[in-house]
Amino acid sequence: MEYMKAFEFYADTDPKALEVFLQIHRERSGGEKFADVFEMGEMIRQLTEANIRREHPEATDREVFLRAAARRLDSETMRKVYGWPEDTAQ
Repeated sequence: MEYMKAFEFYADTDPKALEVFLQIHRERSGGEKFADVFEMGEMIRQLTEANIRREHPEATDREVFLRAAARRLDSETMRKVYGWPEDTAQ
């Protein structure tokens, strides 16, 4: 399985198990794979917000939203779109 070298990040996975995983992935529709992208994005958003709530337990829902947005957007965009100064964004 020469192509397996491309999957070095699976080095600790049994080659047979990896082949099963890849076959299942190949059989999934484009729509299913696309839905996974949205699910992962939602999971990342939830984890980001949970981390912000842990770091800033007094933060309102709006502040949590803004702090999360500030982790994805540059300071100029944050000021233009949300009127939120950079020094409080992080």
